[in-house]
Amino acid sequence: MNIILFPKKDTKPSIWSGGLTYEYMIYPKMANYADRDFVFRISSATIEEVPSEFTQFKGYYRYLVMLDNGLEIEINKEKKVYQQYEIMEFNSDDEVTSFTKGIDFNWMISEKIAQHKLEITNRNQKCNAQILILFSLHTTVIKINEKPYDLEPYDCLLKMKKRKI
Repeated sequence: MNIILFPKKDTKPSIWSGGLTYEYMIYPKMANYADRDFVFRISSATIEEVPSEFTQFKGYYRYLVMLDNGLEIEINKEKKVYQQYEIMEFNSDDEVTSFTKGIDFNWMISEKIAQHKLEITNRNQKCNAQILILFSLHTTVIKINEKPYDLEPYDCLLKMKKRKI
């Protein structure tokens, strides 16, 4: 089992048309975001322009969660409203326009991966997933197999079983 901590303070921003993106991880390591050859990507972005067009990715599924407020959005011309911490799921090639500024969490995963799920929890739980993503909203300590990990707000902890995806 591999456990990797990705502190927010160590991420470097890149520019997208509506703000900044902080990439925590792209898998596999040799994958390239621009080449769209990754299995999954974990990031957090700021939405600073209103309206903002989300970048489209053919062949990927996407989970997005607003961290600081709700989200007014149009997906393929259909208006929707999401509350803070409500999970938005969509195909990355959908036309998505945001009418809200804020900070989000993003998980993009290849459509080639059949089973995936994003869940928000604040309680102890057992999980037998191949990959477990823990994204901290507050300063906290998380124990995995009795080993503590200190997390600051917006730090990301990834647990992967050694078996290849």
